Amino acid sequence: MTPYSFGQVQQMLQNQGYISEKSTEMSIFLAMQLEKPLLIEGAAGVGKTEIAKVMSQALGADLIRLQCYEGLDATHALYEWNYQRQLIHLKLEEQSAKSIDEKEKAIFGDNFLLKRPLLQAITQAKRPVLLIDEIDRADEEFESFLLEVLAEWQITIPEIGTIKATHIPYVIVTSNRVRELSEALRRRCLYLWIEYPSFDKELAIIKNKVPQIDERLGKEICLFMQEIRKQKLEKLPGIAETLDWAMALSALHIAHLDKEIVEETLGVILKDWQDIRHTQLSLSELLEKTGVKSKIDSY
Repeated sequence: MTPYSFGQVQQMLQNQGYISEKSTEMSIFLAMQLEKPLLIEGAAGVGKTEIAKVMSQALGADLIRLQCYEGLDATHALYEWNYQRQLIHLKLEEQSAKSIDEKEKAIFGDNFLLKRPLLQAITQAKRPVLLIDEIDRADEEFESFLLEVLAEWQITIPEIGTIKATHIPYVIVTSNRVRELSEALRRRCLYLWIEYPSFDKELAIIKNKVPQIDERLGKEICLFMQEIRKQKLEKLPGIAETLDWAMALSALHIAHLDKEIVEETLGVILKDWQDIRHTQLSLSELLEKTGVKSKIDSY
């Protein structure tokens, strides 16, 4: 179990400048306390991966990331043998008096083992944070394999034997819901759903990450982002796009939003040409709905 209290976990996150709700802080604490993976779902760009990064920084632990993708298999997640180095070693040992068994034993040692994320995570001297990112992009077969690792925290390498975890890592599993995850994986984890941020939370994040930004501009950006996420777009912008836009507009010394500057910088927050085209055609209406000027005074 974690030696940290809930209050200490809250303070560590705050010290890293991470702005979150109490439910998120509680989920992180309980995942640490119960030594269970934390499955985080939500739309792309809401800050799921950021939680693992902040935990790593707050705990002073290594962050080990397994990026999932279609076709990912156990070899790329666990380990591989460095075949080229093994062949070179055997070539150099051709004239030695060692037996075949001795030569074989020599090439299946740590010096020739390429540790991939899962093996790295269980062999660290200090408890790391393991980020299994976008598990929904991996195949169901890999998900089943992952369940075994999460249950046993040991890996068997035929040439060496079974390696048990030195420390059970803190595990964050993220999903964008590209496909439904198995009930088995969901039962194995604690669960957290992250929504797009409220106006107040998004403004607080901007102030924290872009402290030099004009107060009025920060509010206008947040109002616009709140409104644009109500549109039927292919890819809704997340917090990362909000921060990119805030930094871009701040660098341009923009004091407030207007139609011209929004049109010229849409490519910062929208990453699909159809979304940009749709927004350009409805920008006047969108800005009117946003009601930037009239709403600013109420905040």
